[in-house]
Amino acid sequence: MIPVPIAIIEDDPIVRKSLSTFLEADAAFSLCSVAGSVEEFLENCELSITPQPSIILLDIQLPGVSGIEGIPLIKEKLPEVQIITLTTFEESEKVFAALCAGACSYLSKRSSLKQIREALIIVSRGGSYMTPSIARKVVEHFSEKPKVPTSALSPRQLEIVNALVDGMSYKLVADHLGISIDTVRSHIKKIYQVLEINSKGELIKKSLKGEI
Repeated sequence: MIPVPIAIIEDDPIVRKSLSTFLEADAAFSLCSVAGSVEEFLENCELSITPQPSIILLDIQLPGVSGIEGIPLIKEKLPEVQIITLTTFEESEKVFAALCAGACSYLSKRSSLKQIREALIIVSRGGSYMTPSIARKVVEHFSEKPKVPTSALSPRQLEIVNALVDGMSYKLVADHLGISIDTVRSHIKKIYQVLEINSKGELIKKSLKGEI
């Protein structure tokens, strides 16, 4: 079996050394580049890394250009390369920012070397890999939140929602419904609580999507 060429971009010398030692001892892989930053890796690319990596283990929090910012820059140089982000961050925003930028897999740094090896093998065969905690966040992100039943809002609150969707200001809503602007604000506060939102924009979005 031809070893899979791997590159590592990691600024932590201990993590970098651990990964390098592990991969160099595994006949399934060929370590072709080790860099402490995206900039250093791109400089190595300019010097024509041979062989070019098929997979990159990329840290997200790096000095200078971050891992997420670096993904499209790397993809521009190496369009076919597969990028596995390896990071301490498991926030949904960072997970999806990395995936949307072009990463194929997202691993927690708490992953064992065995899990990292498994991820590399799966990705080398055309698959994608995520640790269970990351996969759960992906599932939760795409799971639709239950629709708030119309009955959760009072008729008056629905009138206010419709008026806001029509582009009326709080003052115009108050005049239109014959109530004070303070009453409008009070209703809107309760509407936000019921719908679990925090802004007028979210309210309009939910209404237009038929979620209220």
